[in-house]
Amino acid sequence: MSRFFVKRLDQLAPYTPGEQPQDQQYLKLNTNESPFPPSSKALEVLSREAVCQLNLYSDPDCKALIAAIAKRYSLEPEQVTVGNGSDEVLAFALRAFCDENTPLAYADITYGCYKTWCSLLGVPSIQIPLEEDYSINLKKYVGGQATVMIANPNAPTGLCKTPAEIEVVLQANRDQVVIVDEAYIDFGGESCVPLLKNYENLLVVQTYSKSRNLAGARLGFAMGSQELIADLNRIKFSFNPYNVNRLTCLAGIAAMEDEAYFQRCIQEIIQTRSWTAQQLKALGWTLTDSKANFLFAQSGKIPGGVIYQTLKERGILVRHFNAPRLENRLRITVGSQNQMERLLAAVARLEAEW
Repeated sequence: MSRFFVKRLDQLAPYTPGEQPQDQQYLKLNTNESPFPPSSKALEVLSREAVCQLNLYSDPDCKALIAAIAKRYSLEPEQVTVGNGSDEVLAFALRAFCDENTPLAYADITYGCYKTWCSLLGVPSIQIPLEEDYSINLKKYVGGQATVMIANPNAPTGLCKTPAEIEVVLQANRDQVVIVDEAYIDFGGESCVPLLKNYENLLVVQTYSKSRNLAGARLGFAMGSQELIADLNRIKFSFNPYNVNRLTCLAGIAAMEDEAYFQRCIQEIIQTRSWTAQQLKALGWTLTDSKANFLFAQSGKIPGGVIYQTLKERGILVRHFNAPRLENRLRITVGSQNQMERLLAAVARLEAEW
Protein backbone atom coordinates (compact mmCIF):
# COMPACT_ATOMS: atom_id res chain seq x y z
CA MET A 1 0.00 0.00 0.00
CA SER A 2 1.08 3.62 -0.45
CA ARG A 3 2.18 5.86 2.39
CA PHE A 4 -1.04 7.85 1.85
CA PHE A 5 -3.41 5.00 2.73
CA VAL A 6 -5.32 5.88 5.92
CA LYS A 7 -3.96 4.16 9.02
CA ARG A 8 -7.36 3.05 10.26
CA LEU A 9 -7.60 0.67 7.31
CA ASP A 10 -4.13 -0.85 7.67
CA GLN A 11 -5.64 -4.20 8.66
CA LEU A 12 -8.46 -4.18 6.10
CA ALA A 13 -8.77 -7.61 4.48
CA PRO A 14 -10.70 -7.29 1.21
CA TYR A 15 -13.35 -9.84 0.33
CA THR A 16 -12.02 -12.59 -1.94
CA PRO A 17 -14.43 -13.29 -4.82
CA GLY A 18 -14.57 -16.68 -6.51
CA GLU A 19 -11.87 -17.25 -9.09
CA GLN A 20 -12.45 -15.78 -12.54
CA PRO A 21 -9.44 -17.19 -14.44
CA GLN A 22 -8.87 -16.08 -18.01
CA ASP A 23 -6.01 -18.41 -18.89
CA GLN A 24 -8.15 -21.32 -20.07
CA GLN A 25 -11.71 -22.56 -20.37
CA TYR A 26 -13.08 -23.98 -17.14
CA LEU A 27 -16.35 -25.49 -16.07
CA LYS A 28 -17.18 -22.74 -13.55
CA LEU A 29 -19.08 -24.08 -10.56
CA ASN A 30 -17.51 -21.72 -8.04
CA THR A 31 -19.38 -18.41 -8.14
CA ASN A 32 -23.07 -19.41 -8.06
CA GLU A 33 -23.88 -17.92 -11.43
CA SER A 34 -26.89 -19.17 -13.34
CA PRO A 35 -26.20 -21.65 -16.16
CA PHE A 36 -29.01 -20.02 -18.15
CA PRO A 37 -28.94 -16.85 -20.28
CA PRO A 38 -31.07 -13.84 -19.36
CA SER A 39 -34.71 -13.75 -20.34
CA SER A 40 -35.18 -13.23 -24.08
CA LYS A 41 -37.36 -10.26 -23.15
CA ALA A 42 -34.40 -8.72 -21.34
CA LEU A 43 -32.26 -9.19 -24.41
CA GLU A 44 -34.88 -7.66 -26.71
CA VAL A 45 -34.93 -4.35 -24.83
CA LEU A 46 -31.16 -3.93 -25.18
CA SER A 47 -31.57 -2.48 -28.64
CA ARG A 48 -29.26 -0.28 -30.67
CA GLU A 49 -31.56 2.61 -29.81
CA ALA A 50 -31.09 1.94 -26.10
CA VAL A 51 -27.32 1.68 -26.47
CA CYS A 52 -27.23 4.96 -28.39
CA GLN A 53 -28.72 6.68 -25.35
CA LEU A 54 -25.73 5.83 -23.17
CA ASN A 55 -24.57 9.39 -23.61
CA LEU A 56 -27.39 10.30 -21.20
CA TYR A 57 -27.49 9.61 -17.47
CA SER A 58 -29.85 6.94 -16.21
CA ASP A 59 -32.90 7.90 -14.16
CA PRO A 60 -31.50 8.39 -10.64
CA ASP A 61 -34.86 7.41 -9.16
CA CYS A 62 -35.14 4.27 -11.33
CA LYS A 63 -38.90 4.80 -11.31
CA ALA A 64 -39.87 2.28 -13.99
CA LEU A 65 -37.60 -0.43 -12.57
CA ILE A 66 -38.82 0.12 -9.01
CA ALA A 67 -42.43 0.08 -10.20
CA ALA A 68 -41.87 -3.33 -11.84
CA ILE A 69 -40.30 -4.77 -8.69
CA ALA A 70 -42.99 -3.30 -6.43
CA LYS A 71 -45.74 -4.76 -8.62
CA ARG A 72 -44.12 -8.22 -8.58
CA TYR A 73 -43.95 -8.24 -4.77
CA SER A 74 -47.26 -6.44 -4.11
CA LEU A 75 -45.58 -3.44 -2.51
CA GLU A 76 -45.71 0.32 -2.93
CA PRO A 77 -42.87 1.83 -4.97
CA GLU A 78 -41.81 3.78 -1.87
CA GLN A 79 -41.01 0.42 -0.25
CA VAL A 80 -38.34 -0.47 -2.83
CA THR A 81 -34.89 0.79 -3.72
CA VAL A 82 -32.27 -0.59 -6.10
CA GLY A 83 -28.52 -0.75 -6.30
CA ASN A 84 -25.48 -1.88 -8.23
CA GLY A 85 -25.92 -5.47 -7.12
CA SER A 86 -27.30 -6.44 -3.73
CA ASP A 87 -23.79 -5.86 -2.36
CA GLU A 88 -24.22 -2.11 -2.78
CA VAL A 89 -27.67 -2.16 -1.22
CA LEU A 90 -26.35 -4.11 1.78
CA ALA A 91 -23.41 -1.72 2.14
CA PHE A 92 -25.86 1.20 2.12
CA ALA A 93 -27.81 -0.55 4.88
CA LEU A 94 -24.71 -0.91 7.04
CA ARG A 95 -23.90 2.75 6.51
CA ALA A 96 -27.48 3.71 7.44
CA PHE A 97 -28.13 1.41 10.39
CA CYS A 98 -24.73 0.73 11.97
CA ASP A 99 -21.99 2.85 13.52
CA GLU A 100 -19.37 2.60 16.25
CA ASN A 101 -22.17 2.33 18.84
CA THR A 102 -24.45 0.05 16.82
CA PRO A 103 -22.64 -3.14 15.83
CA LEU A 104 -23.67 -5.69 13.22
CA ALA A 105 -24.53 -9.20 14.43
CA TYR A 106 -24.11 -12.00 11.90
CA ALA A 107 -23.05 -15.65 11.72
CA ASP A 108 -19.38 -16.59 11.95
CA ILE A 109 -19.79 -18.71 8.82
CA THR A 110 -21.69 -16.69 6.24
CA TYR A 111 -21.15 -14.27 3.35
CA GLY A 112 -17.64 -12.90 3.79
CA CYS A 113 -18.51 -9.35 2.71
CA TYR A 114 -20.31 -8.64 5.99
CA LYS A 115 -17.03 -8.75 7.90
CA THR A 116 -15.21 -6.75 5.23
CA TRP A 117 -17.83 -3.99 5.20
CA CYS A 118 -17.71 -3.72 8.98
CA SER A 119 -13.94 -3.24 8.81
CA LEU A 120 -14.23 -0.70 6.01
CA LEU A 121 -16.94 1.34 7.73
CA GLY A 122 -15.58 1.11 11.26
CA VAL A 123 -18.58 -0.91 12.48
CA PRO A 124 -18.02 -3.37 15.35
CA SER A 125 -18.79 -7.00 14.50
CA ILE A 126 -20.61 -9.53 16.64
CA GLN A 127 -19.98 -12.91 15.05
CA ILE A 128 -22.34 -15.58 16.34
CA PRO A 129 -21.13 -19.17 15.87
CA LEU A 130 -23.23 -21.56 13.84
CA GLU A 131 -24.35 -24.75 15.52
CA GLU A 132 -22.42 -27.99 15.01
CA ASP A 133 -24.67 -28.89 12.08
CA TYR A 134 -24.03 -25.44 10.49
CA SER A 135 -27.51 -24.17 11.33
CA ILE A 136 -28.21 -20.66 12.62
CA ASN A 137 -29.55 -20.57 16.19
CA LEU A 138 -31.83 -17.56 16.00
CA LYS A 139 -32.26 -17.48 19.78
CA LYS A 140 -28.74 -16.05 19.91
CA TYR A 141 -29.93 -13.00 17.95
CA VAL A 142 -32.73 -12.12 20.35
CA GLY A 143 -32.55 -9.17 22.69
CA GLY A 144 -29.27 -7.62 21.61
CA GLN A 145 -28.49 -4.00 20.80
CA ALA A 146 -27.07 -4.71 17.35
CA THR A 147 -28.39 -4.47 13.83
CA VAL A 148 -28.99 -8.07 12.75
CA MET A 149 -27.93 -9.61 9.43
CA ILE A 150 -29.36 -13.00 8.48
CA ALA A 151 -28.39 -14.60 5.17
CA ASN A 152 -31.35 -16.81 4.31
CA PRO A 153 -30.53 -19.27 2.82
CA ASN A 154 -27.12 -18.91 4.37
CA ALA A 155 -23.96 -19.10 2.30
CA PRO A 156 -22.00 -21.30 1.99
CA THR A 157 -24.18 -23.76 3.93
CA GLY A 158 -27.40 -23.40 1.91
CA LEU A 159 -29.50 -23.84 5.05
CA CYS A 160 -32.72 -21.86 5.34
CA LYS A 161 -35.01 -20.57 8.08
CA THR A 162 -38.75 -20.01 7.75
CA PRO A 163 -40.34 -16.56 8.07
CA ALA A 164 -42.02 -17.75 11.28
CA GLU A 165 -38.62 -18.51 12.79
CA ILE A 166 -37.20 -15.14 11.73
CA GLU A 167 -40.31 -13.38 13.02
CA VAL A 168 -39.24 -14.25 16.57
CA VAL A 169 -36.13 -12.11 16.05
CA LEU A 170 -38.19 -9.27 14.59
CA GLN A 171 -40.57 -9.30 17.53
CA ALA A 172 -37.81 -9.37 20.14
CA ASN A 173 -35.63 -6.73 18.43
CA ARG A 174 -38.19 -4.06 17.54
CA ASP A 175 -35.69 -1.27 18.24
CA GLN A 176 -33.09 -2.75 15.90
CA VAL A 177 -33.14 -3.24 12.15
CA VAL A 178 -33.17 -6.88 11.02
CA ILE A 179 -31.74 -7.35 7.52
CA VAL A 180 -32.59 -10.59 5.73
CA ASP A 181 -30.27 -11.22 2.78
CA GLU A 182 -32.34 -13.36 0.42
CA ALA A 183 -29.89 -13.71 -2.46
CA TYR A 184 -30.79 -17.42 -2.81
CA ILE A 185 -34.38 -17.46 -1.54
CA ASP A 186 -35.96 -18.40 -4.87
CA PHE A 187 -34.38 -21.86 -4.96
CA GLY A 188 -36.52 -23.43 -2.25
CA GLY A 189 -36.86 -20.99 0.62
CA GLU A 190 -39.81 -18.88 1.74
CA SER A 191 -39.34 -15.12 1.54
CA CYS A 192 -39.87 -12.75 4.46
CA VAL A 193 -41.45 -10.14 2.18
CA PRO A 194 -44.99 -10.88 3.53
CA LEU A 195 -43.75 -9.90 7.01
CA LEU A 196 -43.05 -6.34 5.85
CA LYS A 197 -46.63 -5.29 6.53
CA ASN A 198 -46.16 -6.02 10.24
CA TYR A 199 -42.56 -5.00 10.97
CA GLU A 200 -41.12 -1.54 10.39
CA ASN A 201 -37.68 -2.88 11.38
CA LEU A 202 -37.45 -5.50 8.60
CA LEU A 203 -35.33 -4.98 5.49
CA VAL A 204 -35.35 -7.71 2.83
CA VAL A 205 -32.60 -7.66 0.21
CA GLN A 206 -32.65 -9.67 -3.02
CA THR A 207 -30.62 -9.82 -6.22
CA TYR A 208 -31.00 -10.38 -9.96
CA SER A 209 -27.67 -12.23 -10.04
CA LYS A 210 -28.84 -15.76 -9.24
CA SER A 211 -32.45 -16.63 -10.06
CA ARG A 212 -32.91 -13.92 -12.70
CA ASN A 213 -29.71 -14.77 -14.60
CA LEU A 214 -28.25 -11.24 -14.59
CA ALA A 215 -25.08 -11.47 -12.49
CA GLY A 216 -23.15 -9.42 -15.04
CA ALA A 217 -25.75 -6.64 -15.08
CA ARG A 218 -25.15 -5.89 -11.37
CA LEU A 219 -28.61 -5.28 -9.98
CA GLY A 220 -30.00 -5.78 -6.50
CA PHE A 221 -32.91 -4.37 -4.54
CA ALA A 222 -34.15 -3.82 -1.00
CA MET A 223 -37.73 -3.95 0.28
CA GLY A 224 -38.91 -2.51 3.56
CA SER A 225 -41.00 0.17 5.21
CA GLN A 226 -41.12 3.53 3.47
CA GLU A 227 -39.01 4.96 6.28
CA LEU A 228 -36.23 2.37 5.96
CA ILE A 229 -36.14 2.77 2.18
CA ALA A 230 -35.97 6.55 2.59
CA ASP A 231 -32.95 6.01 4.84
CA LEU A 232 -31.23 3.92 2.18
CA ASN A 233 -32.02 6.46 -0.51
CA ARG A 234 -30.51 9.18 1.63
CA ILE A 235 -27.27 7.18 1.66
CA LYS A 236 -27.53 6.40 -2.05
CA PHE A 237 -28.03 10.00 -3.12
CA SER A 238 -25.15 11.08 -0.88
CA PHE A 239 -22.83 8.55 -2.49
CA ASN A 240 -23.82 7.48 -6.01
CA PRO A 241 -27.17 8.78 -7.32
CA TYR A 242 -26.74 7.17 -10.78
CA ASN A 243 -25.87 3.78 -9.36
CA VAL A 244 -27.91 1.68 -11.83
CA ASN A 245 -27.09 2.22 -15.50
CA ARG A 246 -29.63 2.66 -18.30
CA LEU A 247 -29.22 -0.78 -19.85
CA THR A 248 -29.41 -2.59 -16.52
CA CYS A 249 -32.63 -0.74 -15.72
CA LEU A 250 -34.19 -1.89 -19.00
CA ALA A 251 -33.03 -5.49 -18.58
CA GLY A 252 -34.18 -5.49 -14.96
CA ILE A 253 -37.71 -4.45 -15.86
CA ALA A 254 -38.02 -7.10 -18.57
CA ALA A 255 -36.53 -9.87 -16.43
CA MET A 256 -38.84 -9.05 -13.52
CA GLU A 257 -41.88 -9.17 -15.79
CA ASP A 258 -40.95 -12.50 -17.43
CA GLU A 259 -42.35 -14.68 -14.67
CA ALA A 260 -42.67 -17.80 -16.80
CA TYR A 261 -38.98 -17.88 -17.70
CA PHE A 262 -38.01 -17.10 -14.10
CA GLN A 263 -40.03 -20.05 -12.80
CA ARG A 264 -38.75 -22.40 -15.49
CA CYS A 265 -35.11 -21.65 -14.69
CA ILE A 266 -35.40 -22.01 -10.93
CA GLN A 267 -37.36 -25.26 -11.19
CA GLU A 268 -34.72 -26.76 -13.46
CA ILE A 269 -31.96 -25.76 -11.03
CA ILE A 270 -33.90 -27.25 -8.10
CA GLN A 271 -34.34 -30.53 -9.96
CA THR A 272 -30.67 -30.66 -10.99
CA ARG A 273 -29.62 -29.84 -7.42
CA SER A 274 -31.64 -32.78 -6.09
CA TRP A 275 -30.22 -35.16 -8.69
CA THR A 276 -26.63 -34.05 -8.07
CA ALA A 277 -27.05 -34.39 -4.30
CA GLN A 278 -28.32 -37.95 -4.71
CA GLN A 279 -25.35 -38.86 -6.89
CA LEU A 280 -22.83 -37.41 -4.43
CA LYS A 281 -24.48 -39.20 -1.51
CA ALA A 282 -24.17 -42.45 -3.45
CA LEU A 283 -20.41 -41.80 -3.55
CA GLY A 284 -20.36 -41.44 0.23
CA TRP A 285 -20.45 -37.66 0.40
CA THR A 286 -22.15 -35.66 3.16
CA LEU A 287 -24.31 -32.67 2.24
CA THR A 288 -26.47 -30.11 3.99
CA ASP A 289 -30.08 -29.65 2.92
CA SER A 290 -29.32 -26.76 0.59
CA LYS A 291 -32.12 -24.47 -0.51
CA ALA A 292 -29.75 -22.42 -2.68
CA ASN A 293 -28.33 -22.83 -6.18
CA PHE A 294 -25.28 -24.58 -4.75
CA LEU A 295 -24.39 -27.61 -2.68
CA PHE A 296 -22.29 -27.61 0.49
CA ALA A 297 -20.61 -30.98 0.34
CA GLN A 298 -17.85 -33.12 1.80
CA SER A 299 -16.25 -36.33 0.61
CA GLY A 300 -16.17 -39.24 3.00
CA LYS A 301 -12.44 -39.83 2.46
CA ILE A 302 -10.71 -37.14 0.39
CA PRO A 303 -9.69 -33.78 1.92
CA GLY A 304 -11.57 -30.82 0.48
CA GLY A 305 -8.41 -29.00 -0.57
CA VAL A 306 -7.24 -32.01 -2.55
CA ILE A 307 -10.55 -32.29 -4.38
CA TYR A 308 -10.57 -28.59 -5.17
CA GLN A 309 -7.02 -28.59 -6.55
CA THR A 310 -7.42 -31.79 -8.54
CA LEU A 311 -10.68 -30.66 -10.11
CA LYS A 312 -9.09 -27.33 -11.02
CA GLU A 313 -6.22 -29.13 -12.73
CA ARG A 314 -8.83 -31.07 -14.68
CA GLY A 315 -10.71 -27.94 -15.78
CA ILE A 316 -13.45 -27.73 -13.14
CA LEU A 317 -13.71 -24.91 -10.60
CA VAL A 318 -15.53 -25.30 -7.28
CA ARG A 319 -15.21 -23.11 -4.17
CA HIS A 320 -13.00 -24.21 -1.28
CA PHE A 321 -12.76 -22.22 1.95
CA ASN A 322 -9.51 -22.88 3.79
CA ALA A 323 -10.91 -21.99 7.21
CA PRO A 324 -11.78 -23.77 10.46
CA ARG A 325 -14.84 -26.03 10.17
CA LEU A 326 -14.81 -25.57 6.39
CA GLU A 327 -11.51 -27.05 5.24
CA ASN A 328 -13.07 -30.31 4.03
CA ARG A 329 -16.23 -28.74 2.61
CA LEU A 330 -16.77 -27.56 -0.95
CA ARG A 331 -19.39 -25.17 -2.24
CA ILE A 332 -20.49 -26.40 -5.65
CA THR A 333 -22.68 -24.28 -7.91
CA VAL A 334 -25.58 -26.13 -9.49
CA GLY A 335 -25.12 -25.74 -13.23
CA SER A 336 -26.97 -27.36 -16.09
CA GLN A 337 -27.63 -31.09 -16.13
CA ASN A 338 -24.78 -31.63 -18.59
CA GLN A 339 -22.40 -29.61 -16.45
CA MET A 340 -23.27 -31.58 -13.33
CA GLU A 341 -22.84 -34.86 -15.18
CA ARG A 342 -19.34 -33.75 -16.13
CA LEU A 343 -18.62 -32.83 -12.51
CA LEU A 344 -19.92 -36.17 -11.25
CA ALA A 345 -17.77 -38.08 -13.72
CA ALA A 346 -14.68 -36.21 -12.53
CA VAL A 347 -15.56 -36.77 -8.87
CA ALA A 348 -16.22 -40.48 -9.39
CA ARG A 349 -12.86 -40.82 -11.13
CA LEU A 350 -11.11 -39.03 -8.27
CA GLU A 351 -12.84 -41.20 -5.68
CA ALA A 352 -11.74 -44.33 -7.57
CA GLU A 353 -8.14 -43.09 -7.75
CA TRP A 354 -7.87 -42.26 -4.06
